Amino acid sequence: MEGDGVPWGSEPVSGPGPGGGGMIRELCRGFGRYRRYLGRLRQNLRDTQKFFRDIKCSHNHTCPSSPTGGGGAERGPAGDVAETGLQAGQLSCISFPPNEEKYLQQIVDCLPCILILGQDCNVKRQLLNLLLGVQVLPTTKLGSEESCKLRRLRFTYGTQTRVSLALPGQYELVHTLVAHQGTWETIPEEDLEVQEDNEDAAHVLAELEVTMHHALLKEVDIVVAPCQGLRPTVDVLGDLVNDFLPVITYALHKDELSERDEQELQEIRKYFSFPVFFFKVPKLGSEIIDSSTRRMESERSPLYHQLIDLGYLSSSHWNCGAPGQDTKAQSMLVEQSEKLRHLSTFSHQVLQTRLVDAAKALNLVHCHCLDIFINQAFDMQRDLQITPKRLEYTRKKENELYESLMNIANRKQEEMKDMIVETLNTMKEELLDDATNMEFKDVIVPENGEPVGTREIKCCIRQIQELIISRLNQAVANKLISSVDYLRESFVGTLERCLQSLEKSQDVSIHITSNYLKQILNAAYHVEVTFHSGSSVTRMLWEQIKQIIQRITWVSPPAITLEWKRKVAQEAIESLSASKLAKSICSQFRTRLNSSHEAFAASLRQLEAGHSGRLEKTEDLWLKVRKDHAPRLARLSLESRSLQDVLLHRKPKLGQELGRGQYGVVYLCDNWGGHFPCALKSVVPPDEKHWNDLALEFHYMRSLPKHERLVDLHGSVIDYNYGGGSSIAVLLIMERLHRDLYTGLKAGLTLETRLQIALDVVEGIRFLHSQGLVHRDIKLKNVLLDKQNRAKITDLGFCKPEAMMSGSIVGTPIHMAPELFTGKYDNSVDVYAFGILFWYICSGSVKLPEAFERCASKDHLWNNVRRGARPERLPVFDEECWQLMEACWDGDPLKRPLLGIVQPMLQGIMDRLCKSNSEQPNRGLDDST
Repeated sequence: MEGDGVPWGSEPVSGPGPGGGGMIRELCRGFGRYRRYLGRLRQNLRDTQKFFRDIKCSHNHTCPSSPTGGGGAERGPAGDVAETGLQAGQLSCISFPPNEEKYLQQIVDCLPCILILGQDCNVKRQLLNLLLGVQVLPTTKLGSEESCKLRRLRFTYGTQTRVSLALPGQYELVHTLVAHQGTWETIPEEDLEVQEDNEDAAHVLAELEVTMHHALLKEVDIVVAPCQGLRPTVDVLGDLVNDFLPVITYALHKDELSERDEQELQEIRKYFSFPVFFFKVPKLGSEIIDSSTRRMESERSPLYHQLIDLGYLSSSHWNCGAPGQDTKAQSMLVEQSEKLRHLSTFSHQVLQTRLVDAAKALNLVHCHCLDIFINQAFDMQRDLQITPKRLEYTRKKENELYESLMNIANRKQEEMKDMIVETLNTMKEELLDDATNMEFKDVIVPENGEPVGTREIKCCIRQIQELIISRLNQAVANKLISSVDYLRESFVGTLERCLQSLEKSQDVSIHITSNYLKQILNAAYHVEVTFHSGSSVTRMLWEQIKQIIQRITWVSPPAITLEWKRKVAQEAIESLSASKLAKSICSQFRTRLNSSHEAFAASLRQLEAGHSGRLEKTEDLWLKVRKDHAPRLARLSLESRSLQDVLLHRKPKLGQELGRGQYGVVYLCDNWGGHFPCALKSVVPPDEKHWNDLALEFHYMRSLPKHERLVDLHGSVIDYNYGGGSSIAVLLIMERLHRDLYTGLKAGLTLETRLQIALDVVEGIRFLHSQGLVHRDIKLKNVLLDKQNRAKITDLGFCKPEAMMSGSIVGTPIHMAPELFTGKYDNSVDVYAFGILFWYICSGSVKLPEAFERCASKDHLWNNVRRGARPERLPVFDEECWQLMEACWDGDPLKRPLLGIVQPMLQGIMDRLCKSNSEQPNRGLDDST
């Protein structure tokens, strides 16, 4: 079905219109650039989806069956999730949010296209011819727009010229076109329009697909919208946005918009948020630059005012549509035909806005989940450190409580006896009166004093017994409780709080055990000093009172009178033995105490065993987060952020080399992203580990709030063609300062300046520590000075949160604390490094200390540091400065001062020495080098 038309060449010929080859080349470059960056975004999205699938797979122990990232695997058993140490809420956070994933997937699946709208069909055809630079469509259509039946046209790339009818996105129709029947220079008019006598719905909806061997079409499809009478524009746009990113152009040929044009544009703005490129096409047969377009730049046309009223333009934009500084694409109005080249600027803004928004959304997902990982690492590290201490503390406190209570039971028997005697003496009359006046329950007592039966007598005696026992229990218990109240407050409360914290990190079964443990604790240390009616003490009293009653014999059943009730109560009270009662209480106290102590110990061992298994899994997960999950996600974050930066600010230009380090080269960069001047650090990671370390460094630096004592990081760009394409380099663009501290000391700095630099460094380190970061490489070269000699810390290459440190030996040997070699260290290593740095600051020189200068190798130096070798005291050192150095580089990390203490000490030293310098020469520290 190929036509015999003119075979338009692969390179477009500059036509007579305002487009020409230059504009086409610009458009090709712009759309080609979009495709390249879209490919990188697509790859990053795929890697991100794979990352989240792997996370679910590793934590659920089931792999997802679908390759897409949205569905993921079904959640495994609750126990499996609990075993990983990640709570359900945390696990749901470490996943690709469905809305973001759907949005990003739609963006990477949509390729761009140029959509041509217009006031009528002729002007749309004319704009297409201008874009392609060749006469493809006839532009001599006669008749009104209402009678026009122009179908939708799609121009795509192909090796041969071909014209066919096809349903959009479906299949090609078998239909004979006029173009197939002979030669032609422009596509025949009959093929462009829907014939009035054609009633086939598919034929009416079909688009004319034209393939051409054309440079622009190789990068982007062009769609010409059908006439309004055939299909509304909003419907055409609605179909396109599902599969394409439309760059909308609107062709004009009149000086004003008609009512129909305004209605069409209002509907587009109502349903879509796309900007529009309005271009006034020159009249057919006129010169390229029509006299009507020679309007002064300051004049505003009626079209301009109409588009402002419709909301497409703002008064701050010129009608030529010059690009602004913002990244959001704005609608443009171009009324000078020779300025059609601004379409390349407009399309660049539309495409860039789309990519930047997508890269930003993807990077937000990366950063959010990365922050969750880092926070989890802190939580897991704290869990690993604090849980064994809590268990040991619980065991110790319970043992102290047990011994204290046992001592009470052993030494207070006589005190209890005296207390019981005193209680009985105090309460005797009150008990007798209560017994005399008590009303019996379920017993009918004759009012005339007649005797009652044996069963009634026993019931009355039992009620008198219960009255005496309950009152005695309450009185004795209150006094016993007061003697151990301080234990309940100081021991039991602390134990219960520890148990509550321990049970929070357990699964369901251990949680039940912990609750049971708390019940045992309450039973052991609360009930034994509170006598209830069912206790063994109660049963002992009951037996004694039964013996008393058995000694009372009656010839006949007595009458229940007030005197009889008082006599029964008197006999019961006098028969109680205080010493036996005290002995029984202490014995019962010890028995219950021993059994509760053993039950507590057994339950604690069970709890400890459960925590032991959980902590092993937590440690494994902590290792995965530090070694795999976080670094892998950080690299994806670095790629998405670098894509965003290169889209907004382009690749920076390398200036002269400023210096070289272990892992990169630093260049001058005059201007980038609105920052001037800049320093550019070019790093070529040799392997995956260095890639991951660099990515994490970048994340920490970008996550830090700006601080005046830290060098600002402006952005990053990944250069995939570094060294002629032989390697990939990460370009970190940072604030440029005047010099480093090493160079400053060599040049000579005053004492006051040096001490101020020390204060600045301490302030910077304190800020890093407040953010949970440890620098690990404080040294002269990593302290930069501005033109006022104020210091800023740079090079966070070894900087990590404490929870993310794996114990690796990093840093500069001279400044490395001894514990760095053991792999177990904390942020006090920065205090040690500052102590060494302060030695240089006070010496005013860069000369090595003698203890280090004598070392022939790095290993020799490390061995000397481990054995306690430190810099020597120089004659110029002030005593307080020397004491501060020694304290900072103390071999025991716990003895090193906190930086919150170091800072005011330094300020005091500075005030003392510099004031004395201003009054008289100071003999403690030289003021120059």
